[in-house]
Amino acid sequence: MNTPLRLGVVGLGRAFMLMLPTLAQHPLAGLVAAADPREEARRQFEQDFSTPDAVARTYDDVEMLCADPGVEALYIASPHQFHVEHVRLAAKHRKHILVEKPMALTLADCQAMIEAARLGGIHLMVGHSHSFDAPYLRAAELIRSGRFGAPRMIVAMNYTDFLYRPRRPEELDTSLGGGVVFSQAAHQVDVVRLLAGGLVSTVRATTGRFDPARPTEGAYQAFLTFADGVSATLTYSGYGRYDSDEQLGWFGELGQKRDPESYGAARRGLAGVATPEEEATLKNTRAYGIAKSTTGTRAAPAAHNHFGHIVVSCEKADLRPMADGVMIYGDDRRWLEALPAPLVPRAEVLDELHAAVRRNVAPLHSGEWGMATLEVCLAILESAGSGREIPVGHQVAP
Repeated sequence: MNTPLRLGVVGLGRAFMLMLPTLAQHPLAGLVAAADPREEARRQFEQDFSTPDAVARTYDDVEMLCADPGVEALYIASPHQFHVEHVRLAAKHRKHILVEKPMALTLADCQAMIEAARLGGIHLMVGHSHSFDAPYLRAAELIRSGRFGAPRMIVAMNYTDFLYRPRRPEELDTSLGGGVVFSQAAHQVDVVRLLAGGLVSTVRATTGRFDPARPTEGAYQAFLTFADGVSATLTYSGYGRYDSDEQLGWFGELGQKRDPESYGAARRGLAGVATPEEEATLKNTRAYGIAKSTTGTRAAPAAHNHFGHIVVSCEKADLRPMADGVMIYGDDRRWLEALPAPLVPRAEVLDELHAAVRRNVAPLHSGEWGMATLEVCLAILESAGSGREIPVGHQVAP
């Protein structure tokens, strides 16, 4: 039951770089193969993950990786628009799947991915999203325990510099999955659904495009109602001014200690970038195979991953997930339900995948869960465009 999973990776891009410390350090996973069109990325993977007993295998074709008999499960980290094709290939070859968020760009594609996994007899998981993070999982446990009464109201807020990190042209095109709704609301909606019980009923939202040079959604606000009467407000801005890490003790999204004096670094990093091609080249300097490899060299984070300031108002207390635990505000006292610092960042993702593959434990972050989150993200865009409240119907409880 504790035998490590033999993992393959589809796409050695930025998502892979962010998950690399987890994939390289988790004791229940071993990276054995990868597919990517870039020769320099394939060479780096072979160098990083070959052992005296086995050479890490690389392919320039995804189906060849899917057909590799030595691979049990695939982490699909290709661009959003390729997820449905790559999940179908993996399922055809009976590989278990962890596919990056957002699961896809349409509900029809999500349904096709779920059906492919069912026909292949394999587990399909969606992530990483921040609803895997230990503070949110612990807060959900506390809520489900009944100690503090039922949840009634949630406030979720995150202010980052997301829109000013180097982007490829498609990442600034909403029709191709660009903008903060597809990439960032997928995190925030996931967390709020986990805490509120999953069953969103309606969505009313606005979105913001405040910078003509970044022609996609850089901000949104949404009001969600849930089937059991919970309501939630979601606010996100990626315009690189106010930074809500200030409310989390200057711990960053990845659990790293932040320097408040780095204010404005993302915008400054784009200074002098005149064309989309130059920006894509700048982004490529951070890519695997070009940027310095971090396998086994990155120290454990100081705290847990998080996704901004969140407060859950229950009938008997307010709960605030933090980078180091869950703050509880009762009638006459407040206290921290502390969590030990993580030894492996984002370990919960591979814990869930390993339990599904080795022990056939149904994952929380299933294909159905990922489709429900995408439905809310699409409703945010639809409501913002139409000015109407949007009912949603493909929701599932955690």
